[in-house]
Amino acid sequence: MSTYTITELAREFDITPRAIRFYEDQGILSPSREGAGGRNRVYTPRDRTRLKLTLRGKRLGLSLSEIKSLVDMYESPKDTAAQMHRFLNVLAQHRETLEQQREDIEMSLAEIAAHEDECRRLLAAQENGEQLGGERLGTNG
Repeated sequence: MSTYTITELAREFDITPRAIRFYEDQGILSPSREGAGGRNRVYTPRDRTRLKLTLRGKRLGLSLSEIKSLVDMYESPKDTAAQMHRFLNVLAQHRETLEQQREDIEMSLAEIAAHEDECRRLLAAQENGEQLGGERLGTNG
């Protein structure tokens, strides 16, 4: 069975050894120890797969607890259907969160565009020598 060092995994997945140690602290990875005093971590193909799944979950924006729960499910292949249903539920919840965030961002961008338009209008009026009266940024309307 092939094994990996922390440096090899860090290089392969373009992450820091510190990040790998963090995932170990979170119980996602569990390397064996070798060398004097057990200083050298030795990762198995199982650890490599768990790291790969963890990084994929992070790219999807899942929380570490969601990732750990999903990765742990794949340790026991007893009920694949239940695992898939759980994964679908997690993805659906995450999609809902992201769609709400997108809606919030779109509203903020529309508000920013309206303020930009108002600023440009006020600047144009000022450059044309028009009196702005009592208008101030953000106080009209």
